[in-house]
Amino acid sequence: MQLIDSILTQAASVSALRRDIHAHPELCFQEVRTADLVAAKLTEWGIPVHRGLGTTGVVGTVHGRDGGACGRAIGLRADMDALPMTELNTFGHASRHAGKMHACGHDGHTAMLLAAAQHLAQHRDFDGTVYLIFQPAEEGGGGAREMIKDGLFDRFPMQAVYGMHNWPGMPVGSFAASAGPVMASSNEFHITIRGKGAHAAMPHNGIDPVPVACQMVQAFQTIITRNKKPVDAGVISVTMIHTGEATNVVPDSCEIQGTVRTFTFEVLDLIEQRMREIAEHTSAAFGATCEFQFKRNYPPTVNHPAETAFAQRVVADIVGASGLRVQEPTMGAEDFAYMLQARPGCYLFIGNGDGAHRAGYEGGGHDAGPCMLHNPHYDFNDDLIPLGATFWVRLVEQWLAQPRDGKAPA
Repeated sequence: MQLIDSILTQAASVSALRRDIHAHPELCFQEVRTADLVAAKLTEWGIPVHRGLGTTGVVGTVHGRDGGACGRAIGLRADMDALPMTELNTFGHASRHAGKMHACGHDGHTAMLLAAAQHLAQHRDFDGTVYLIFQPAEEGGGGAREMIKDGLFDRFPMQAVYGMHNWPGMPVGSFAASAGPVMASSNEFHITIRGKGAHAAMPHNGIDPVPVACQMVQAFQTIITRNKKPVDAGVISVTMIHTGEATNVVPDSCEIQGTVRTFTFEVLDLIEQRMREIAEHTSAAFGATCEFQFKRNYPPTVNHPAETAFAQRVVADIVGASGLRVQEPTMGAEDFAYMLQARPGCYLFIGNGDGAHRAGYEGGGHDAGPCMLHNPHYDFNDDLIPLGATFWVRLVEQWLAQPRDGKAPA
């Protein structure tokens, strides 16, 4: 593993920053303290800072030895927000704010990019410009979209943009990068079935929305098994059904909510259309009515082939070919998708290990396994900081060393 010495030297201090961020989690669009910390460190290292994109976003600009005169520029993105959940860890850097927790490793993503920023600012062994994008509100707020709306790519023109996420269960020292869809679109539905209330002992006097809901939920799965092509990925998950107030009352209405995930807009269009048809016609068949709402949140995260191939070569140079894995697509969603719609780039995974780094709480340590993302016992593995930062630096140096035609080599 070819790590950069200066980054290794600063690893302990950056790890302390990471743990400070972990102890003070902030939810989407509320990352004021985190943004202050990031901006202060960038300024300390001589990096000009722009604040306020996407409400609390921070962008740092590092010009190379040519002062950026060549016109080539690359963007590196890290997310900063935490999740609205209670941490169950008891170690010293556990969350100090009830109901808020860095359970997805955004504290670590921020730390890896800060470590890279420090080295890039001190050495500037490249021509061109690096834009360091510290993004708010990935967890449902669409912070990437909001930064773009506020002019991210207009104010900071770049030819490519890259992002990285830790992945529990994948060995430390390994990366996964693949072209094409790697994370799904995220969408949600809310259906209100309206019937007619009655005494539960005399249901014939009303229109019961509960059996309508049962039929509807079952029928939705036929979209997956009978309407879309078997080779196309798609998930419909009904996660909430709310109705009724008493055991002897047929309720007036029933609410169904859930999520839909796909890797393509074509499959998403099909699922939304068929869900609407099933909801409306099933309700009508029982004499009920329905209100169908379908909200499209994050689009699929789709890596560009040339930029992905470039990242794969950089990974192989650092950890060897054995450390580069196929990036198995996941039905989780990621708002870096918006950046990849606007600019070519790649979103890759870095292994967070088997969980052995966790300690200090009941059930912790190696025996507890990798402790997946969004788990109340999760913690980012600080051993990733020098590796992730080394990848960012080598990516910058090699990408900006390519011919200045605005394209990464195939």
